[in-house]
Parts: sequence; C-alpha cells; structure tokens
Amino acid sequence: MMSPLESTVLFSIGPVPITQAVLTTWGIMVVLVAGAFAMTRNLTARPSKRQAALELIVATIDTQITETTGAAPAPYRGFIGTLFLFILVANWISLIPGMEPPTAQLETDAALALLVFAAVIWFGVRGAGAGGYLRSFTRPNPIMIPLNILQSLTRVFSMFVRLFGNVMSGVFVIAIVASLAGLLVPIPLMALDLLTGLVQAYIFAVLAMVFIAATITDGAPTTQKDS
Repeated sequence: MMSPLESTVLFSIGPVPITQAVLTTWGIMVVLVAGAFAMTRNLTARPSKRQAALELIVATIDTQITETTGAAPAPYRGFIGTLFLFILVANWISLIPGMEPPTAQLETDAALALLVFAAVIWFGVRGAGAGGYLRSFTRPNPIMIPLNILQSLTRVFSMFVRLFGNVMSGVFVIAIVASLAGLLVPIPLMALDLLTGLVQAYIFAVLAMVFIAATITDGAPTTQKDS
C-alpha cells in the first residue's frame, strides 16, 4: 500500500496536480449535492418515508447542535451537517473495492481542519462582532493572548491528526489482514471500520461545534450584575 504521506497524481490541470484523493473528494461532493437535491424535491406537509427520513436526520443534527452549544441550530446546521455527512461518506467509501477514503490522506484532513479554523473565525465575528472575536483572545486577561492564539491553532491541528490517524490506521489494518488471511476474515473488521468511521465523523463535527460555541461565548460582552 502506498504511504499516506504520498498521493497518486492522476492528471494535472495546468500546474495543479490532481491526486486520487482530490478526485474521490470531488466525486463525494457530487454525490452529496445530487442526493440532497433529489431528497428535497417535492416536499409536502404529509411527509413520505423519504422525507420523514430526511427530517429525522435534520432533527438529529439540530438536537446535537443545541445540546452541544446551547444555541439555536439554524445558523450552524448547514456547515456542521455538511461536515459530518462528508466525513462519514469519505470514511465509508473504503467499503467499495478499489477505493481508499480521502480522509486517510494528509491533504484532505488538513483541508477539513482549515475549514473548521475558518468557520470558527467566521461564526465568531458573525456572533460577537469583530471586536468581540478579538476580545475572546484576552480572556481571562490580556496576558493570555499568545497562549489563546496558540490554543486556537493547536486544537484545530489536533482534529486533523486525530481524524487522519484513526482513518489511516483502519485502512492499513484491513489491508494487512486481507493480505494475510484472505477475503472473508476481514469482514468483522470492515464492520468495525463502519463504526469507527461514524464515530470519527461525529467527533470531528462535535469538536467543531464546541470550538465555535467557545469562541462566541468568550467573545460575548460581559455584563455586571447589580449587587
């Protein structure tokens, strides 16, 4: 198996090389967009089984956002829901023969971590204003500014390392067992890989929500209570 630090270049668009992970990512994006379009067509007041399943997914995501952040889910539903579904499908794509999950490659996980980093800034400024977001780095006192900046970088980096390490290790274990024991023995491991992929997608999405909520809370203006 190829090293996860290397990527297979399939073709180039000008000076930009297109790797297998990038092409697989594009394919997942197309599938998700097409699936969302197909499932949201002809919504009715009396939901069909398809619509009921879709509403259940949305309600579950909304409930998780509310329980995690304590905020209304509407502003975050699109980003968190898309993040979770993409990582879930990307992790599970290894079940297709000949396919490797793009989340087992460094560039994909780094891009996801950068998206979370940008989302934290976006929602922080949107929820607390530019001044409130910058003020969040002064909590609990201005002396902590360098450490708070470092923390905002390292926590996103930790998400990247966690996702990459878990998905990549799962792919390697299944490949090694398959090469040593044949095709039938790894089936239980593939079932475990399904569960691991779900858990990793859930953890990544929840951590993104926690970081966003923490930024908005820290950036909110404090009020003094009358004694």
